[in-house]
Amino acid sequence: MKWYPQLYTGEQVSKKKKKIIWKISHHMKVYDVYLITLSSNGRDIFDIFSSRYLAFPALFERCPLVVGIAGSYFEAVDLAVKIVEEAYKETGDADARKYLEGKMKQLKQERKRQV
Repeated sequence: MKWYPQLYTGEQVSKKKKKIIWKISHHMKVYDVYLITLSSNGRDIFDIFSSRYLAFPALFERCPLVVGIAGSYFEAVDLAVKIVEEAYKETGDADARKYLEGKMKQLKQERKRQV
């Protein structure tokens, strides 16, 4: 399972972020947490689903990059909108996938320069 380095978090889960990531990464059930991932079909921007679905090993292994976590479905939708708005503000384009992938490449390049 891959996590976006600058994970977006909703207010309801911001204080429990590290604990939630640890539990999900260790196949533990976490209730009332919704994940925002890059779309698995390539056409949509994001997928939003309950972290409970990751209890199924097949889904856990195929989970796309997690870019955000939220405490409710509606908070996840608001967070997804925030990500798209940020992408539009920074690039002039609403392609959030391209924006996030570009930010990940920048982070990797910055880490390489620091080493």
